[in-house]
Order: sequence, then structure tokens, then C-alpha cells
Amino acid sequence: MSFASHVLRRGLATGVGRLAAINHVTVIGGGSMGNGIAQVSAQAGYQVTMVDQSDEILQKSVGIINKSLQRVVKKKFADDPAKGEAFIQGIVGNISTSTDAEKVVANSDLVIEAIIENMDIKKKLFTALDKAAKDTTIFASNTSSLSITEMASVTGRQGLFGGLHFFNPVPIMKLVEVVRTPQTTDDTFDSLFEYCKKVGKTPVNCKDTPGFIVNRLLVPYMIEAVRLVERGDADPRDVDTAMKLGAGYPMGPLELADYVGLDVNKFIIDGWHEKFPDDELFKPSELLNKLVSEGKFGRKTGEGFYKY
Repeated sequence: MSFASHVLRRGLATGVGRLAAINHVTVIGGGSMGNGIAQVSAQAGYQVTMVDQSDEILQKSVGIINKSLQRVVKKKFADDPAKGEAFIQGIVGNISTSTDAEKVVANSDLVIEAIIENMDIKKKLFTALDKAAKDTTIFASNTSSLSITEMASVTGRQGLFGGLHFFNPVPIMKLVEVVRTPQTTDDTFDSLFEYCKKVGKTPVNCKDTPGFIVNRLLVPYMIEAVRLVERGDADPRDVDTAMKLGAGYPMGPLELADYVGLDVNKFIIDGWHEKFPDDELFKPSELLNKLVSEGKFGRKTGEGFYKY
């Protein structure tokens, strides 16, 4: 088993001149983010290879893409089923799959990693892929909270490394945060920005700061709502009602925390606290820790701040 394959088995399941044009995109990870990125890339006309640890996972991912495209067809080609089928086949025809990451990236122009949120596993993966990829290949991570700079540090292409933070569900959500490190070259950033536009997204520029833009604002907001409840200042339903009616938000912060996953919120805030222990904004919450320790992660487990 190759080194990259070994890394994937552990972690999946769940100064350069002008750059060459991006034609082939490799997506590492066939989960909800990975298959969504593969879909929008293929829809934009890119040749895409999706990589995961087994053919079974990859076939499931392709099936999810097919179902997503069928929903598009129902709206777009309701009166012309033949044209709708041709639309699906044209996009699916742009997608291939593989369990051999090193072999695939040797011919790829852009590699997007969308695997488990574990820095050690990501760094091992990028170390292996860096040796196999062309010198001009751009690497990007879809991480929502981990340091792009730290990931890039294990490669010899820090200038060709950036973040592409898509949002779930990828085919529907329009935003992508394009993250640049101090070493990311202008050409690399411009290529990533243009790629996002081509796949139909609205890119925004952000430096490599914890949580980038959205999560840097959103996670502390949710955690502060947890602290309100923790202190006994208000109960969850009143907090959510206040923010929906007083601020016009579609969901309250605790409803949102349950939707995102309390375990995910804890993972993010704990990671930031470890790196920035003196920042009060990133201070862990005892109530959040208690709920997670009890297996109450929110919607996905049937109970968090609310029962579902």
C-alpha cells in the first residue's frame, strides 16, 4: 500500500511564475463536501477525479451526485426529459474515481482536500501528495477552521497553497472563502479566485486567520449564546426567539448550534483555545463540554439544546 493510500485509509471516511490553466481537478474525499465540490467542478466543465479509500465509498458518492443532478433536471428540464438526461450524463462523464491519490495528482492542476478535520492526517496526506504532484499543481484545503499555513508548511509548494472553504450543501451555497497565507503567491490566489467564479460561486478574500470570516464570527456568536444559558441569564428558547425576532435571523444561535453539531462547535473552539489560550473569545464552555460528553450533539443524535 502506498503512503498516501495508508493516510487516506486513516483519515477519509467521512516562488512560482505564471501558472498553467486549471483543467483537471482532483478532490480528495468523497463525503458531503467532497462530492459537492466534485459536482460543481464537473458542471463547470472541469475534468474531475474524486479520490477516497474504497470503490464502495466512491460509488455511493457518485450516486449522491446523480441524485443532486436529478433535482436540478426536474426544475430545469421538466418538459424535456431527454435533454435532462443528456445534461446529467455530460456532467457525470466529467467525473472519474480512484483510490490511488498519488497516481491521480501526478496529472492534476488543482488538488482540493476535503477529508476529516484532523491536522496530523491532513499534513501526512499533503506530504505524500507533494512528492507525487507536478511542480505547478496548486494545493487547497476545504478546512473550516484549521490553519492553512500549518498544512502548507510540510510541502515544498507553500506559494502554491491556499484555502477553498466551500459551504454545505456545496451545489446550493454560493459562498467560497478563498484563504491566502503569507506565502501564497498572487498567481495562485488569482487562479483559485477564478476557479471559484467558474464553478458558479461568489468568492471572498481572507487571510489565514482562525475560522476565516464566517466561522470567526459565527462560532463565537453561538458560544456566547451557550454562555448566556450556562450563566442562567436566559433559557435556550428565549435566546433563539430574541435573535430571530429582534435581529431578523432565520435561526437562533442555539438552534444553529444543534444543526451544525455541538461536537463540531466544541472541536473548533477547543482548537482555537489551544492555539490562543489567552483569548477570552475562545474560552471553552462547561455546558457545551457537558452536553458533548453525554453524547448530545444536536440534531444528528436527536438531542442537544432541544429534543428532535
